[in-house]
Amino acid sequence: MSDLEPRRRSSPSRRARERRAYTLTLTTGGLALLTVVLLVLAVFGVVGFGTAFVAALLAGGSGLLLRRTLNP
Repeated sequence: MSDLEPRRRSSPSRRARERRAYTLTLTTGGLALLTVVLLVLAVFGVVGFGTAFVAALLAGGSGLLLRRTLNP
């Protein structure tokens, strides 16, 4: 009883995880759509494949973060 400091929570609250998962879902979906659009534009020669590759990397990264959020 000598330690009167409140205990730290090891994980975020359910509401915080829900908010993070929702935000990551929207982000991942938007980046995936952007990747497809950039790939189509790259095929037609409007933009380079580098921008589509960067968008694909970002979509993959946010997808991994989403997966990690959903499976604690």
